[in-house]
Amino acid sequence: MEDIQRPSEPVNCKNFAGGDWLSQSGKNIDVYSPLFGDKIGNFKSSTSDDVEKLVAKASQAYPLWRDTPLKERTQIMFRFREILIRDMDKISSIVSLENGKTVAESKAGILKGIEVLEFALSLQNLDSMGTMEVSRGVQCEYRREPLGVVASITPFNFPAMVPMWTIPIALTVGNCYVWKPSEKTPLTSQYLGKALEEAGIPKGVFSIAQGDRETVEALIDHKDVKAISFVGSTKVAKAVYQRATNLGKRCLALGGAKNHIILMPDADINLCYGISDSFTGCAGQRCMAAAVVLAVGDVDKQIEEIKKRANSMVLGKDMGAIITKEQVDFLQGAIDQAVKDGATLLVDGRNQTADGNLKQGYWIGPTILDNVKPGSQAATHELFGPVLAIIRCKNLSEALEIENSIDYGNACSVFTQNGAVAERVAREARAGMIGVNIGVPVPREPFSFGGINDSKFGHGDITGAHSLDFWSNIKKVTKKWELQKDTNWMG
Repeated sequence: MEDIQRPSEPVNCKNFAGGDWLSQSGKNIDVYSPLFGDKIGNFKSSTSDDVEKLVAKASQAYPLWRDTPLKERTQIMFRFREILIRDMDKISSIVSLENGKTVAESKAGILKGIEVLEFALSLQNLDSMGTMEVSRGVQCEYRREPLGVVASITPFNFPAMVPMWTIPIALTVGNCYVWKPSEKTPLTSQYLGKALEEAGIPKGVFSIAQGDRETVEALIDHKDVKAISFVGSTKVAKAVYQRATNLGKRCLALGGAKNHIILMPDADINLCYGISDSFTGCAGQRCMAAAVVLAVGDVDKQIEEIKKRANSMVLGKDMGAIITKEQVDFLQGAIDQAVKDGATLLVDGRNQTADGNLKQGYWIGPTILDNVKPGSQAATHELFGPVLAIIRCKNLSEALEIENSIDYGNACSVFTQNGAVAERVAREARAGMIGVNIGVPVPREPFSFGGINDSKFGHGDITGAHSLDFWSNIKKVTKKWELQKDTNWMG
């Protein structure tokens, strides 16, 4: 991590509109590296006037892009894929610099994004819709049509992966796309934008709007923006969804999580590293991180393995930084509160820092809290950091009752060697993604990503086959060319 190159001077992050890189006119926002604690970039936030100009260019580009054959659109996406693979190291370094995660985690995120891109490339062969002769001489046909200009608002924790969930599919089905990256991580957007520019994306088809809340609201409110996707906290996801749908727009907003892992006494101790890696990976700053272990019966030997692996983590090498100093302070306060509420500290990361030139970064080590009480802050609130709460349960029924009591519904895993137990958890857990002996049960394409309850507002999922209908309309065409001798009510 110390080998990551910091820019010689802060990077000025610009909008990308109509094929040009443009400056914005709003307030100045500085960008700091969580690894080093110093300024690495800045940008001016996009005002409603900036958004108006950007969307106008996208609207002008839409008719030509809509009428471009699907196979020609995918050729650009093929080139985009090759550029991402070629520049993997460079982009991964930028992601780590501004987000704080390890370079290996940054690469993994880009590779997951490329996986979604490869699914989008397959649409030219898989998404043929279909035609059927429904009666003699009468044919019905499906046609997939784009919506127009669409917008995506993405979070800081995956500056490359989350936008890559939506960019390939939205563009491939024929939309013009406006991306509002997180104000904490705008540098990655510059590199992805330049990659698409090099791949030959037509002017105006893909745009970037740097900004803050004002920018988001201007995009949602713009009459020519037909659909909005969002990934972030539940509070903001709900606000984005309500604002968009009140205007009659299509919206899919993914929110927060409080993911449970049900740990059974028969769990294979050699697989329990997955629990530790789940809550420490990306420094716990992901909506799929394990937050609570529901420990059923005597699982002390498995917990000891989780504790051992967590204690072996070296900050700046095995685990990355926290996004801001304010978030470090919040996490330290949440750990203090958990102890006051009666939790036992098995692993305390409050005073840990990285070594070398990373000392000025924003750090907190893996933290494990045992004997956490159901209903306490540590048990119910999304902390978004490397903090694992262990709740002791008498049996599986009690564990499922606790899991089902949470407002969120992103992910739930069970660690067991019993197929019947695994099936019961898969059937009864109130979560959109289920894992069996897997700490981070992220589906692989074409299986789609998405939670339920307060982890998602809107219909469908953001990736995979279930994302296609969000980014497009289905037109139904019924045709008849000649009179048939034996017509019926269908003809």
